[in-house]
Amino acid sequence: MIEEIHLRDLGVITDARLPLEPGFSVLTGETGAGKTMVVTALGMLLGARSDSSTVRSGAKNALAEAVIRLPRDHQALNLAEEAGGSVEDIDDQHRELLLARTVSAAGRSRAHVGGCSAPIGTLSEIGRRLVAVHGQSDQLRLKSATEQRHALDSYAGEKLKTLKKKYREQFERYKAVAAELKEVRENSRARALEAQTLQGAVAEIDAVEPIEGEDETLQVESQKLSNVEALRQAAVTAQAALTGNEYAEGDEPNVLSLLDAARTAVAAQAESDAELGDLAKRLNDTLIQATDIAEELTGYLSTLGAEGPERLAEVEARRAQLKQLTRKYGADIAEVLAWAEESRQRLETLTDDPDRVEALEQELIQLREGMEGQAQQLKRLRVKAGEKLARAVSEELSALAMPHASLVVEVDDAEKFTPHGKDIVTFMLKPHRQATPRPLGKGASGGELSRVMLALEVVLAEVDPVPTFIFDEVDSGVGGKAAIEIGRRLAMLAKHVQVLVVTHLPQVAAFADQHVLVLKNDDASLSKVEVLSEEERVVELARMLAGHEQSASAQEHARELLDMRKSI
Repeated sequence: MIEEIHLRDLGVITDARLPLEPGFSVLTGETGAGKTMVVTALGMLLGARSDSSTVRSGAKNALAEAVIRLPRDHQALNLAEEAGGSVEDIDDQHRELLLARTVSAAGRSRAHVGGCSAPIGTLSEIGRRLVAVHGQSDQLRLKSATEQRHALDSYAGEKLKTLKKKYREQFERYKAVAAELKEVRENSRARALEAQTLQGAVAEIDAVEPIEGEDETLQVESQKLSNVEALRQAAVTAQAALTGNEYAEGDEPNVLSLLDAARTAVAAQAESDAELGDLAKRLNDTLIQATDIAEELTGYLSTLGAEGPERLAEVEARRAQLKQLTRKYGADIAEVLAWAEESRQRLETLTDDPDRVEALEQELIQLREGMEGQAQQLKRLRVKAGEKLARAVSEELSALAMPHASLVVEVDDAEKFTPHGKDIVTFMLKPHRQATPRPLGKGASGGELSRVMLALEVVLAEVDPVPTFIFDEVDSGVGGKAAIEIGRRLAMLAKHVQVLVVTHLPQVAAFADQHVLVLKNDDASLSKVEVLSEEERVVELARMLAGHEQSASAQEHARELLDMRKSI
C-alpha cells in the first residue's frame, strides 16, 4: 500500500505531503483546487508521459514521490533491487520502497527507484504491479487482451490453474522437439561436416592414447634425462664426501668417519655432564641421517642407467605427440581428454538417424494431440468462468446506474498454440439489450467505462488484486441512489486493497475511511492538502451537498451519510 505521497511544485501545489491509510481514502475539494494533481503525480510514478506543463509556474522542476509498504516477497521489490535500488526492512513481513519522478521546466524527466536512478520503463514495470488507475481518460488496468485473460484465469480458480500448468509443460516440450526436428532437417549438411571434423579429431586423439597428467610427468623426466651426466657427477661427489672415494689410497677423511669419531669422543664423557649427553644424542642422530643419505645416493645413482640417451629420445618423441594434441584441442592433456569426451557426446546427436527423425515427428504428433485436448478443456473452463464473471459484473453495473448494460466475455480460438492455450479473451460491453457488444473502451463514455472497471474490480478483488486502486471521478454523471451504490462498492473493494478516489459526490465520499481535502489558499493561486477529522468531514460533506458548509440541515444530512458506512 502507499503510505505517503509527496508533491512539490506540481500544478498549483507548492509542497504537500499526503499520508494514506489502508482501506478507502477519498480526495475532495473545489474545482481547480488541484485534486487531479494527486492522480497526475501517481501517473508520473507509474511511468506515464509528462511534460513541462505539470511544473508550477516559476518553479525549476516538479517532484512526485511515494513511499510504498509491501510484503517482503512482492515482485515489485525484486524488480527494484534488480534495477539497483535499495529497499528498507520494516518488520519480518514488510519492506518499504521509495519511488520518485522529477520533471524540469524544460520538459526533461528523471526517475528514481529505491534511491537509484532508473529508466522510465523500469518505473512503469514496477508501477503496474503496485497501482491500478481508472480515470476519465485512462483505464490502465484490464485494458489489454493479456491482462483480461490473466484476470479471467485468476477468477476461474485452481482447476484451470492446474490444467494450465500441465498444458504449459507439454507446450515447452513441444517447442523443444520442434526446434530439434527443424535443426535435423534444415542443417543436415552442416551437421554432417561437423560430424566428419569431430570424428577425425577424436580418431587422432584416440590414436595417441594420452593419459591425464602424462605431459607433466614426461616434462619432469625429460629435464632429468637432459642433465643426467651433471646429476651423476653431483651424486658421486656427494657420496664420496659422505663415505670416501673407493679409489682413494689410505684413510682419507669423510663425513661419516668424522661424525663417528665425534660421537665416540663425546659419548665417552656423556655421563659426566647432561649437556654433553644431549650433544652426543644429536651427533648420533646426525650420523644416522648422513648414513641414510649416503644409501639413498647409491640408489639414486643406480637409476641413472646407461640407456639415458635412448630413453630421452623416446620421451621427447612422446612429448611431441602430446604437444600436437594440446596445440589443437586444449591447454593440457586433461583439457584434451575433456574435449574428446564432449565431442563424442556431440557426435551422437549429429549422426543422421532416420529412426530419430521419425521418433521426433511421432512425438510432435502426440504432443499436438495432447495440447489440442488440453486447450479445449481450458477453453471450456474459460467460457464457464466468463459466463459467471459476466453475470456478476452485470449485476454490479445494474446497481451503478447502468441497469441495461452487461459485460460479455468472449473466448475465441487463436490461430496458434500459445503458452496459455489457444484462446483469445476479450471483455466487451453491451450498453443495452439490443446493442452489439464492443470491446471495453470503444463506444462507452469515460464515466461509464470507469463504472464498468469498478464493477470488474469489485468482482475480481479477491482473486486478482493489485495493492492500490485509484479512481478519478468514477462517479461522473450519476447521483442519488446510484452514487450511494458506487460509494458502497468502493468500500467493499477497500476490504481487500487500498482504494484512493477523487470525487465531487458526498454520497461517495461518506463511505471513505479517510477524507483528504485539497484547499486553495486565500489568493486562489496555490493549494494545500489536509486530512480531515470526523467533524471536519461533516463540514466538507455539507459544502459538497449544499454549497454552504455552515448549513445546519446540510450538516445533518452529512452525518446521515456518514452513518451509512457503518452498515458496510
